[in-house]
Amino acid sequence: MKLILITLWLSVPLAVAAYHYGPGQERLKGDLAAAHLADAAAAAAGGDHHAAIKAIDAALAALPADAVAEARQLRLARAQERLPSGQLPEAHDELDALLAELAADPAADPAVKRETQNALASSKYYLAWLMRLEGGTEEQWKPEIEAARQHFRLLAEEAQAAGQTTLVTTQRENLESAIKLARMDLTDLQGLPLPKQCKSCSSGKCKSKAPPKKGPPQDSRGAGKAQAPDESGS
Repeated sequence: MKLILITLWLSVPLAVAAYHYGPGQERLKGDLAAAHLADAAAAAAGGDHHAAIKAIDAALAALPADAVAEARQLRLARAQERLPSGQLPEAHDELDALLAELAADPAADPAVKRETQNALASSKYYLAWLMRLEGGTEEQWKPEIEAARQHFRLLAEEAQAAGQTTLVTTQRENLESAIKLARMDLTDLQGLPLPKQCKSCSSGKCKSKAPPKKGPPQDSRGAGKAQAPDESGS
């Protein structure tokens, strides 16, 4: 759905931009970007995340060099497609870099920044879950879940300031999930079904950021069951 909305939103300015950027190659670039986005939307709707990523890559390559805002939205969409496709570490790194770029730009779209921050918090949550299951030490996975907690808290505070009560509830639930994941017994965590973002990365299909620890893993103790965060973000 997000890619479909991006396609509908982006195709109009690209059509207008064709005339702004002049005839010839720049117009071709705009037409190609819109066509690749249509392919990405179709792939995403069909659950083919790898094809969607490939089409987004092509759309990014076809965008005019100064289409910065559009490129940022596409980079966000690409990272969101990476999450369920077995590319969790790559999604995490891409979102981390994108959020830093958005934070440094006063003219950046606040909605894109919020969505990026929410996606990054979710990626850190899933990465911490996967690192724990792979036998990572507390020193390895705890910074990820602590960062996720901080992002969810800031998003909840921002939503509260904006009077977005439903979003406040969602982000507070995400915050609680992060706290529970940090406190949960490893044996309890192992008994839970894997989130799809972790399932795609399990069994050696992708590698988390920390190498597995040799010997029994160490855990924080605590009650409660972790729950995958709501990734709607808005």
